[in-house]
Amino acid sequence: MAFTRSSGILLHPSSLPGRYGIGDLGQAAYDWVDFLAAAGQQLWQLMPLGPTGYGDSPYQCFSAFAGNPYLINFELLTEQGLLDAQLLDASPEFSAERVDYGAVIDYKLRVLRHSFETFKQSATKAQRQAFDNFCRESNWLADFALFMAVKEAHGGRPWNEWEADIRSRQPQAITAWQEKLADEIERQKYWQWLFFKQWLAVKSYANDRGIKIIGDIPIFIAYDSADAWANPELFYFDELGNPTVIAGVPPDYFSETGQRWGNPLYRWKPMKEGGYAWWISRFKASLQLVDMIRVDHFRGFEAYWEIPASEPTAVKGRWVKGPGQDFFDAIKAALGELPIIAEDLGVITPEVEALRDNNDLPGMKVLQFAFAADASDPYLPHNYPKNSVVYTGTHDNDTTLGWYQKAPEKERDFVRRYLARDDHNIVWDLLRLAFASVADIAVVPLQDVLRLDSSGRMNIPGQAAGNWSWRFTPEQLEYWIAPQLRELAEIYGRIPGKGPVDTPYRQSITDSEVEAG
Repeated sequence: MAFTRSSGILLHPSSLPGRYGIGDLGQAAYDWVDFLAAAGQQLWQLMPLGPTGYGDSPYQCFSAFAGNPYLINFELLTEQGLLDAQLLDASPEFSAERVDYGAVIDYKLRVLRHSFETFKQSATKAQRQAFDNFCRESNWLADFALFMAVKEAHGGRPWNEWEADIRSRQPQAITAWQEKLADEIERQKYWQWLFFKQWLAVKSYANDRGIKIIGDIPIFIAYDSADAWANPELFYFDELGNPTVIAGVPPDYFSETGQRWGNPLYRWKPMKEGGYAWWISRFKASLQLVDMIRVDHFRGFEAYWEIPASEPTAVKGRWVKGPGQDFFDAIKAALGELPIIAEDLGVITPEVEALRDNNDLPGMKVLQFAFAADASDPYLPHNYPKNSVVYTGTHDNDTTLGWYQKAPEKERDFVRRYLARDDHNIVWDLLRLAFASVADIAVVPLQDVLRLDSSGRMNIPGQAAGNWSWRFTPEQLEYWIAPQLRELAEIYGRIPGKGPVDTPYRQSITDSEVEAG
């Protein structure tokens, strides 16, 4: 699918400013959209918006369909009469720069429980009708709400540790738990209603200002999720619900034991026999929340690394063929051409490239990967195909400044020679390189816009704790940043109909001001 030449910024909503310990979908989200519009950016890229589980990772969610209740804004609830404003007066003092997930989750869920009680007691007729409509129209919601309620009743334990009857979804057990946890189930549905209402309002505001949302679909789901529990026939599980094989990647230059992710693997044969209905529902649901989709680990549709669940590392695995073109034919037959970005990083085979190209999907290029070899490196801009998306770095990379500071001198020398610049403003020089490239789309993390060092890193793969916590503060978006980003977008043709002659910012912000910050 052809994409318009454009640019944008990668920022997860949890990184937005706000007083409650984590970014949310209140005024700060609207201010962020206004900043993007002022900066001439047409894209806002996010990580998955689901309810986070293990390690607080948005890539390990309790559902592939649900939203994250921790992102619900409280002020909007008070304005709608769904929360007593006095409750917020006694909110704890949270860090403005880091998310302390333990404290934040405890606080936010406590307040959200109060909101649910308020809704039950004093919801207007219109609010109750809107809630009922949401529940009726969301075909994934009943399973998710029951899953979360039963999980809560079991002290948060994963579903394979529940009693055998509810673990295996026996009809009498489903009925019994639905009756026992009716109030808790409705509470989970209510929180989802709040999230979807608030997020869709933010999305509408962004779309009205010419900004599209790039979402993210991890190819594999979390084991401890409503999807795995509700659809065990679609995964390789034994009779107790335990996975027999799991996902990962084989040993490589970066890890001699590979990566053992632990996600359950799909049984593609029954998925195909069912017309890939679950995946069609997943794409359809995602495109209600976002405008474009980055598919994480795209190569898994061609072939994936299968690891016996009993193995402690990823060494003893094997490549297994995925559904290939048949999958994309079915998706397109059901939904038409989809606005998909293929995450094709790492060691990619000709078969994966053919699957990507046969479906006209843009792949990803990362500038931090470009300078370790020579002029033939596919991540160097002069080697890009037009149908690609260039990043300075992704959520899994160090910040560009952190990467450059730690790179071998040979690599840094190549960067300087390629740019024909010294390194006193190296981060924005690489931003400029991304914007100037032939790639249809350029996306840069906000941390790079702000020229942050490794302290701004979002995620260190393989590290179990301390990730996903970075936040920015309003004062970090200094006065010169939006006009300078707009200048780059206009000069390099990433704003439709705009060029250097048209811009009112051409003389307003100089390179020396950018370098001075």
